[in-house]
Amino acid sequence: MDSVQEEPPKKIIKTEPNEDEIKSKNGKIKEENEMKKVDVKEEISPTKDVKAECDGSAPASDVVVDKIDSLKTLGPFIAARDNSQNVVYFQDLPDICKTEPCMLGVDEAGRGPVLGPMVYGIAFCPLNRKQVLIDLGCADSKQLTEEKREFIFNEMNTSKTSRNCVGWSVELISPNVISTSMLRRSKCSLNEVSMTSAIELIKRAIEEGVNIAEVYVDTVGPPEKYQEKLKGIFPQFKITVAKKADSTYPIVSAASICAKVTRDTALKVWKFPEGIKLSSAKFGSGYPGDPVTKRFLSENLDMVFGFPRLVRFSWSTAENALTNKVFEMEFDEPDDQKPKYAGPKLTQFFKGAAKNGDVQRKTCRFFRERFLDSVTDF
Repeated sequence: MDSVQEEPPKKIIKTEPNEDEIKSKNGKIKEENEMKKVDVKEEISPTKDVKAECDGSAPASDVVVDKIDSLKTLGPFIAARDNSQNVVYFQDLPDICKTEPCMLGVDEAGRGPVLGPMVYGIAFCPLNRKQVLIDLGCADSKQLTEEKREFIFNEMNTSKTSRNCVGWSVELISPNVISTSMLRRSKCSLNEVSMTSAIELIKRAIEEGVNIAEVYVDTVGPPEKYQEKLKGIFPQFKITVAKKADSTYPIVSAASICAKVTRDTALKVWKFPEGIKLSSAKFGSGYPGDPVTKRFLSENLDMVFGFPRLVRFSWSTAENALTNKVFEMEFDEPDDQKPKYAGPKLTQFFKGAAKNGDVQRKTCRFFRERFLDSVTDF
């Protein structure tokens, strides 16, 4: 049997580091220290915290936000809600809006996109405080940059001057609700969904105690027809429905900004119940012409269920994307559960009216077989 010889222990010779090694080591230490400084600065930067919470890059918080008092709290408020249902938020009402005659503006954001919610917004303030809206910079939200819209929205909620006289409310109409409304058997058009939302928000403002005198609405469909409909519901108000009202009336611009900022934030903090983890940068603006949105639709197909709930299935863009790419489904029509009645229908007794108004009913079989007549004169 061969004996195993142990290797002699290795000698460790300690040498002094040369000049290059010292420089390299000192450089790494300096770089690590600089990175730590950057991390510390980023952690205490309030701007980064606000942006992170709004764009969804911040870690989810267990704290449920029930009040929106700035741009910073808008994202957490929306993220804590079920995005498959409509969500209505009404800001705390300024006291002056209860006593002074107010103007109220209505506008929406996200009507055309195939992705995400459509948001309806209202804004209101006393008639004699119009200058506050102008000073805020309220203009057509589509003509403002995203940063400018967010700045104005934040000012509306944090500036003492604005908070004392300007109020607002929004309704996030879920893409799931839009799809089911437009595809159900008794179909409800997008115009009807829009008008219903606008009407309900105005009613909510009345319930909250807003002293409304004038209403300005960015139109859906023909403005004359829409205005007549609103006047029938709210005859006590002066109502103006017009095209591009958001660029004409500052109060409508304020409503437009609230709606647009809310929709953009809703997309940034969107949570997929299907388990998908994507940022808004991965599905784009939601408009059918957006190449990022097109790529999202093509890459997130389920062979049975189609798309995630973020997508509006009722849009032709979504329908075309599904064509010939998923399993074809057939649904049996439900059986009629109503019992069949073999006797005569009730309407049969009201047929055969003569010109003079007399009803000519068919004689009952019992009388016909026995040659019997009904006699009234003796």
